[in-house]
Amino acid sequence: MTGNRLTSWAFADAYGGQTADDAVHVALSWARDRARDAGLRPVSDGTGAALRLLAAATGARAVAEIGTGTGVSGLHLLHGMRPDGVLTTVDIEPECQQFAREAFRAAGFAANRARFIPGRALDVLPRLADGGYDLVFCDGNRLEYPHYLSESLRLLRPGGLVCFEGIFADGRTVDSGVQPEEVLAVRELLRTVRDSGALLPSLLPVGDGLLCAVPRGA
Repeated sequence: MTGNRLTSWAFADAYGGQTADDAVHVALSWARDRARDAGLRPVSDGTGAALRLLAAATGARAVAEIGTGTGVSGLHLLHGMRPDGVLTTVDIEPECQQFAREAFRAAGFAANRARFIPGRALDVLPRLADGGYDLVFCDGNRLEYPHYLSESLRLLRPGGLVCFEGIFADGRTVDSGVQPEEVLAVRELLRTVRDSGALLPSLLPVGDGLLCAVPRGA
């Protein structure tokens, strides 16, 4: 990739961090600091902007998020959702969810805009309602990504969208060398989505790669 293309890519990714909402901007900075302190890697500004846009484009009232972290992706999703929308966010670490709760409050989102569910995603997802969500965002255990797909498709309403974060795996997904199991799981997800006649996919080159898919005929 040429230097100009790399510069353009970096500019596009950073562009998403610009928001006219000062409270959200401050809350995002705070949540990113908490993520760094906890050794977590939140979504990039570009990925956040894409999530914000997708939530707005789908008119999302109900979004399910796998992987709360410290609330960075949740802030973007809430910012794009309808004013009466509710984010249901799942994470195995309740302490991180507490950071996210504080970040959402600081950004001005009412407490009833988010539902926090602690626990392992594959234990929680089967309890969520069929066809009850406009968008499902997956940023959890990459070893479980292929399993998240089937659960996510069950959760989507007609016209709904599923997104997976971290698809590039820092370039390892396309590296021909021996890779860990989590990268093999991402490759399995990519093949399944690409080869499915029931899905319309797109792999967006933002952040560490955002795979999006919508069921055909939805």
